[in-house]
Amino acid sequence: MPATMAKSRAAFKKKADHVEQEGPEEPSENGFVRESGDQEEESERSDVVGSSEDEGSSGEGEIDGEDDEEIHQSAEESDSSEDEVAPRNTIGEVPLEWYKDEEHIGYDITGKKIRKQARKDKIDSFLAGVDDSKNWRKIYDEYNDEEVELTKEEIRIIRRLLKGRTPHAEVDPYAPYVDWFDWEDKGHPLSNAPEPKRRFIPSKWEQKKVVQYVRAIRKGLIKFDKPKEEPRFYLLWGDDSSVAENKRHGLSYIPAPKPKLAGHEESYNPSIEYIPTQEEINSYQLMYEEDRPKFIPRRYESLRNVPAYENALKEGFDRCLDLYLCPRTRKKRINIDPESLKPKLPSKKDLKPYPLRCYLEYRGHSGPVNSISIEVSGQWIASGSTDGTVRLWEVETGRCLRVWDVGEAVQHLAWNPLPELPILAVSAGHKVHLLNTGLGDAEEKMRIKELLHVEEVLTDDAGNSVSAVSWIKHEKHDGITLEHLKTVSTVEWHRKGDYFTTIMPSGDSRAVSIHQLSKKHTANPIKKLRAPAVSAVFHPTRPFFFVSTKKNVRVYDLSKNKLIKKLEPGLREVSSIAIHPGGDNVIVGSKEGKMCWFDMDLSSQPYKRLPAHPKDMTNVAFHRSYPLFASCSDDCTAYVFHGMVYSDLNQNPLIVPLEILRGHTSSNGRGVLDCKFHPRQPWLFTAGADSVIKLYCH
Repeated sequence: MPATMAKSRAAFKKKADHVEQEGPEEPSENGFVRESGDQEEESERSDVVGSSEDEGSSGEGEIDGEDDEEIHQSAEESDSSEDEVAPRNTIGEVPLEWYKDEEHIGYDITGKKIRKQARKDKIDSFLAGVDDSKNWRKIYDEYNDEEVELTKEEIRIIRRLLKGRTPHAEVDPYAPYVDWFDWEDKGHPLSNAPEPKRRFIPSKWEQKKVVQYVRAIRKGLIKFDKPKEEPRFYLLWGDDSSVAENKRHGLSYIPAPKPKLAGHEESYNPSIEYIPTQEEINSYQLMYEEDRPKFIPRRYESLRNVPAYENALKEGFDRCLDLYLCPRTRKKRINIDPESLKPKLPSKKDLKPYPLRCYLEYRGHSGPVNSISIEVSGQWIASGSTDGTVRLWEVETGRCLRVWDVGEAVQHLAWNPLPELPILAVSAGHKVHLLNTGLGDAEEKMRIKELLHVEEVLTDDAGNSVSAVSWIKHEKHDGITLEHLKTVSTVEWHRKGDYFTTIMPSGDSRAVSIHQLSKKHTANPIKKLRAPAVSAVFHPTRPFFFVSTKKNVRVYDLSKNKLIKKLEPGLREVSSIAIHPGGDNVIVGSKEGKMCWFDMDLSSQPYKRLPAHPKDMTNVAFHRSYPLFASCSDDCTAYVFHGMVYSDLNQNPLIVPLEILRGHTSSNGRGVLDCKFHPRQPWLFTAGADSVIKLYCH
């Protein structure tokens, strides 16, 4: 239906409501207007207007009861926009109030002004309408400044819409339902089960969610987008620079390049100063082709003598390419020297000393060396292998001082950090052995012998008869054996030397245990981890305890026995963890070859990710005194980094890759299994699957 008909309907509805509610105002005999309260005048009005109302208000009366042809024609009205009559005024969405002070109201399709019609006085227009029996069909089209007379069909459609019916009489809004599927038991519901009670009770889960959203909105965590105010005025002939699509992507619009306007040189009769001499023309031939002028001005007597432009086709084609291939978005290009983008790192010479080359090899194991540990003085090194032996080596000479046969593959070992207690903790299978190395003077040996004495089997702190950990005297090796329910993967000492922790990856609630050597006591302070534990270490200075699972690292305060922080590395699987001697920085290695550096004072997210190795990373380690840290992997290499941590909190740690140490060979797909720094020298020890231990020096 045309736009004029839609506006006519709105005007008709407004006029009909006015007639029904207030009634018309009629002039009296002396020319003054009076209200239509007189019965005689009302009857005269009813003769004119009421006759038309009877036509449409009779339901199935005269208008609804038109001939079948008329109904058939109205039912077959086309919905195509081609049948609509275009409005006379072509100003589009320009507000009509802009033409309030003008003599015209717009422009027609030919561009001519549409003059405003002379406004009639209300009394004159009313008197003219009384004499016209079809006045009630006429409405004023403000858009085109003309009167439109509604047809009977349009009036009938409007009346049906006002009554809440469909526009066409033959439409059945309550058509019978057609079931397209047929089955045997269609007389019964799909399920005869009664409705569950939860469908009639408000959901507590939804109530909790609503409360969470309300609190988040009050705290400002959830912010709503403010509706954008549409501008009241807009550029009528503006370009597409303000299109919402360009605004949404944050891109600025670039119009197609415009051709350069012709100047004086392109004239057919330019001034003499623009015409080059013969010497200048000859000099053009000596120039490079890209430096020659594209156009040489010439002079003609008349425009008729000007020949065809030889580059017309080429320039026209180039112009088409400009219009077609011009980028519609502005790309910000900055001329920057690529060398300036590289981080300014100090020279390797300034960062010495650090391990460079292999100095010594320790051979004697018959299987892969899983773990190594250096004594606190740096004079001795212990190693554990899958051949079931633990060996004690002298660092400077490579001499094997002692061998213990524990009967099972050694998973991990660690020296006691106190120099007066040279005790070695070894995890092998379900057992943890505390071995007396026999080092030290006579007084220290006597103290160690008393410390490793157990009279009877002790239980854990719960006092159960069947304990998770049993302390048993080991007669063969003159030490203590702690029997666990499942396999122990790692063992680490506390800085004071009296406590040590063990990890059982499949131990569930008893996966992490803390043991006290002096009292032969075992505790399980951490019950729920939600993921298998990988390793655990003590903080070097504070009562914090780090437990790394496969997905994250959890930090506990042992003095308060609660979780204080959870580090999220975002890695596929965590394999190892190391704490900086200062205690504020942590590095985490993963089985995808990536290493994460955490700054505990900044965030629980990694400060920096280092994609170091192409294969699984087996261990990471910090040096106690030098600003060095290292990582080892199954790719048979060990990476050495410079990691300087500053006391100034505003200065970020300096991380510089230094050296890649090679030398180990692969065995059954495994490479370097463990790496440790010397406690006093910038030396690095590596243990490989080729059963060799290497010492790298500066």
